[in-house]
Amino acid sequence: MATGKRLIGWVFIAVAAPFGHAQSEVYKCPDTSGRPTYTNVKRATLGKNCTLVSKEVSVVPAQAPARAMQSSAAPGAATARNENRRKILESELQNEQQLLSDARQKLAEQEGIRNGDERNYSRALERLKPYHEAVNQHSQNIEQLRGELVRLR
Repeated sequence: MATGKRLIGWVFIAVAAPFGHAQSEVYKCPDTSGRPTYTNVKRATLGKNCTLVSKEVSVVPAQAPARAMQSSAAPGAATARNENRRKILESELQNEQQLLSDARQKLAEQEGIRNGDERNYSRALERLKPYHEAVNQHSQNIEQLRGELVRLR
């Protein structure tokens, strides 16, 4: 039974292999107006002045080069934009600091509570895990916001 399945698999590979190779060839054919058309069908190239472009063609468009800052932009606009960004970051930093102090307070409250079913300390740690994660998350956010402010100055 297993040898029969293997035989069928090898026959399928032997039959399908030539078709996979034929589709990877791309031909460039000029039309009547001179514009190039591309095809991977060899029969469509008969009787035309077609050339083999490549066996593999990338269809991903090229990325446009990054523009440098235009000279027509006013220097005051960039300063105003940076000042606006600084205000937003400082506001977010104050908000995160408030959230961090709230999270630390909640963690301290929860650490003072000991439920009856938490005789094992690992259960207490499991219950406190979300509070520790919240404190860590707000601390990381504050560090990132301070880093952004340093890079902005």
